[in-house]
Amino acid sequence: MLYSGLLVGANLLEPLERWLLYGTGQAAEPSGFTAYRVGLQEVEQLENAARVFREWDDQYGGGLRRKAVIGQLNEVNELLTHTQPPEIRRRLTAVLAHLAETVATMSWDSGQQATAQRYYVLAVRAARAAGDSAFAANSLAGMARQLLYLGRTADALELVRLAQEQATTATATVQAMLRTREAWAYAHLDRPSAFHRACDRAQETMGESAPSIDPYWIGYFDDSEMAGTIGGRLLEMAQRAPEFASEAADQIDRAIVLRRPNRLRSTALDQLGLAEARLIQGELEEACRLGHAALSTVEQTASDRVRVKLREMFARTEYVANVHVVAELRDRMRVLVAGPV
Repeated sequence: MLYSGLLVGANLLEPLERWLLYGTGQAAEPSGFTAYRVGLQEVEQLENAARVFREWDDQYGGGLRRKAVIGQLNEVNELLTHTQPPEIRRRLTAVLAHLAETVATMSWDSGQQATAQRYYVLAVRAARAAGDSAFAANSLAGMARQLLYLGRTADALELVRLAQEQATTATATVQAMLRTREAWAYAHLDRPSAFHRACDRAQETMGESAPSIDPYWIGYFDDSEMAGTIGGRLLEMAQRAPEFASEAADQIDRAIVLRRPNRLRSTALDQLGLAEARLIQGELEEACRLGHAALSTVEQTASDRVRVKLREMFARTEYVANVHVVAELRDRMRVLVAGPV
């Protein structure tokens, strides 16, 4: 499915690649003279605000704070129309990148695909202008993840490769995350051997992770996120080849055990995934028990991604809808789906 205004193929990749390879990578000064200068304290407050907004999105998902983040982004953009000292300008541009990436993720998580992509592109450009190639890579990885969800696997893999080129000096945690994006693409391409090789490289790289030197924005990517990402991709493979269901369940169960308690969106996706893995394995009662637990978490998040996953789960239980325990679960799911599936 394509969405109006969403760029794909050469229309997306060629301009991005040209700009990343040949752009100046410097924040341009505004033309003319304006007198307003920003102090260090104000910059630090803006940096902290960007961090708080990102943490809120990591916890809950959905777009409930999206307008507030856009307002903050517009304020930073306004400050950049004034002449600033070079270091202040660089830090403001970095804040712009972080806010744009958060708006992009919130927009994507609210189902606003084209808007999300535009903000991801802004985040990449601002990060590059601020001299932060690692965050530019992170934003490219966000764009790739969006396209993977939308079935544009070849485009996503190209974005991952661009991100890896940008991240040669990034920390081990950032590089491990990028390897899981690569593995994700291989899973969609029905290449299980390549998928497992990429996962092995990701886990090996993650073994070198040093959280004390990581940028704050990669803090979400820990052992639980690694397991959840790998497990989710194995689950997608199990939908076509059920022999992967057991391995998927093991990874997702590990993610659930390791998840921090305030990561509602991720926990909901994990729980729904584990229930589906048990369904594929034919363990209907266990699948339904896990499904009810998942729905209790789903009720606490406004994430569109969670709702999409729930609709998929609802559709996949239809073939056993006449089983009593499944019928009970579907009755509860139907209320949350709240629309045609």
